[in-house]
Amino acid sequence: MTQAYLKSEDRKSVTVESVIELAAENNPNEITTSQIAQHMGVTQGALFRHFPNKESIWESVMSWVAEKLLGRVEAVAAREVSAIKALEAMFLTHIQFVSEHPGVPRMLFGELQSKGESPAKKIVRNLLYRYGVVIEMQIKRGQAMGEIDSNISPKVAAGLFVGSIQGLVMQSMLVGEPQAIIENAPETFAIFERGIRANKGETHE
Repeated sequence: MTQAYLKSEDRKSVTVESVIELAAENNPNEITTSQIAQHMGVTQGALFRHFPNKESIWESVMSWVAEKLLGRVEAVAAREVSAIKALEAMFLTHIQFVSEHPGVPRMLFGELQSKGESPAKKIVRNLLYRYGVVIEMQIKRGQAMGEIDSNISPKVAAGLFVGSIQGLVMQSMLVGEPQAIIENAPETFAIFERGIRANKGETHE
């Protein structure tokens, strides 16, 4: 089936994918609806039959990111008995998600830096809040289990967890080596783990 005859929901999904693909190579703030339509192989008129404006496209993209990312990290965490193993699975899953969709971090940073409020920006903020809550829950669980140092702040540790991922993303962007984010992720998490473990001299096998 050609894109010209896609159903409404399918067209929306293709639009989201197209925006993320474009964001991997372009400044998200400079992506136009004309570029999106051209990337999809449709007219702007066809695009606007499914989205009233560019803002609604960005809102759909951010909703997709929030749903997919949180869904993945929560799913892998739920499979682990150990809280530290759950945190590691979340960390590596997040990194894998970014490596599959390199345009996502660009869009998230772009939204947070944009002036004023928008539906998309609210979704990004809510995503970061919900993600932080999930991480904090795992840290508190680890503290209750005796795996994680009871003296550390779950909120601060959660911020360091997210910051470590953001650091890997920025580093890969600066050096222009997307694969570096995958290669450096395990060692980065190992450093984070050593900082939060109840017994600093022990590491997991």
